[in-house]
Amino acid sequence: MLSSRLRLVPATVRLIHCLICSSSRSFMDLKALLSSLNDFASLSFAESWDNVGLLVEPSPPHTVNTLFLTNDLTEEVMEEALQKKADLILSYHPPIFRPMKRITWKTWKERLVIRALENRVGIYSPHTAYDAAPQGVNNWLAKGLGVCTSRPIHASRAPDCPTEGTHRVEFSVAHTQDLDKVFSAVKGIAGVSVTSFSARTDDEEQTRLSLNCTQQALMQVVAFLSQHRQYYQKTEILSLEKPLLLHTGMGRLCTLDESVSLATMIEQIKRHLKLSHVRLALGVGKTLESPVKVVAVCAGSGSSVLQGTEADLYLTGSLWIFPRPCLLQPVHL
Repeated sequence: MLSSRLRLVPATVRLIHCLICSSSRSFMDLKALLSSLNDFASLSFAESWDNVGLLVEPSPPHTVNTLFLTNDLTEEVMEEALQKKADLILSYHPPIFRPMKRITWKTWKERLVIRALENRVGIYSPHTAYDAAPQGVNNWLAKGLGVCTSRPIHASRAPDCPTEGTHRVEFSVAHTQDLDKVFSAVKGIAGVSVTSFSARTDDEEQTRLSLNCTQQALMQVVAFLSQHRQYYQKTEILSLEKPLLLHTGMGRLCTLDESVSLATMIEQIKRHLKLSHVRLALGVGKTLESPVKVVAVCAGSGSSVLQGTEADLYLTGSLWIFPRPCLLQPVHL
């Protein structure tokens, strides 16, 4: 059941609707539904400061017949969800953000948790995971700009790329008699995995060791090597990072195929968002006829995402902090 409170991206809405309706049954197990939601937008895409995922879980087993979607879960919205006999509420913004020390009837957020548990209603929030997803909120906003090339401003890293440790240390051991000593010593350090391979340098056959280390283990490895310089040579220390994802991440920097006037761009955005008015802050020396070629997009204020990003137009959910100092002239269009 799709509520009148629905304010999420159309592509997301269609996906969630299909998750419920594609099954021959009229319900889904909560765990199966959460798995499908995570397939659409991995929670690993979310910002580190965010609180995403399943926030309130009824005692298992729990099946979902009615999924209630909302932008913000308030007490009024909770009442509507209960009237519609919702089993799970997907709230774009997380109603639980900071840790709760008690669950009483004193504050409205505590009351939300109490009512959810009493009525066996789960609460799930995707927030910035849906902002960063390839078919998420920022991508949908970018589609309203016209024909353009779009890339994430801050790309996400691959969540499923296995990386053991944070650093790799490689060095060569010239003498066979030293190899067993070094191998045993570094293998005994917690947080280190060791592999070896042959390498030829200056017509000399050497054994090269490769160590994947955690941050803590790296310090112990470096300490060992510094004390036994006679055993090794040609050392390299590499930082291990997961690869960036091409179409996933926070914000979008969009370069239009052809420049348009600011007035034209505003009308395109209003049509896409189905809004009669938008708020515009004009920079010094800018007019409605100023050309727009590059647009920076961020669902939300963009105070950190847009910082340092150069663009002709910044499209944000709320203009709290502008990326660089300038004088702004508010215009209601």
